[in-house]
Amino acid sequence: MTLGELGRSHDYRDRADAGHGLAGFAEMEEALGPLLELVFDPGDTFVTRVTTEALLRRKDTAGLTIVASALAVADPHHGDWIHTAVVDVFSIFSRDRDDAIRLCEELSQDADDRVARGAWQLHEILAEIDPVLRPA
Repeated sequence: MTLGELGRSHDYRDRADAGHGLAGFAEMEEALGPLLELVFDPGDTFVTRVTTEALLRRKDTAGLTIVASALAVADPHHGDWIHTAVVDVFSIFSRDRDDAIRLCEELSQDADDRVARGAWQLHEILAEIDPVLRPA
């Protein structure tokens, strides 16, 4: 079974596993559609959270771009779960949070208006986080 097929499973756990696995391919254009579908999973927000966390844990432009794009158009329910994932991923190390803020500043200049708007929203969420660990 491919990750794409797993992402269309009736079982939310399979879809969450697909989102986690597909996040590793976020830089590939073929993964964008399936990843966004999983972030906006209509059946279970657990899938939203797992997929979003996996994208954010990449801590790179590809993962943040997909999350920003999703955040820009998310309904309040999915937006809350995306927000929760951002806090969970970036609330430990200040360096990770600061790097993500810098990437969001770059993404806010993206030619795609949806990505740019979402990057500013993501930037605002990140700026509110007070990480637990800071460099000595």
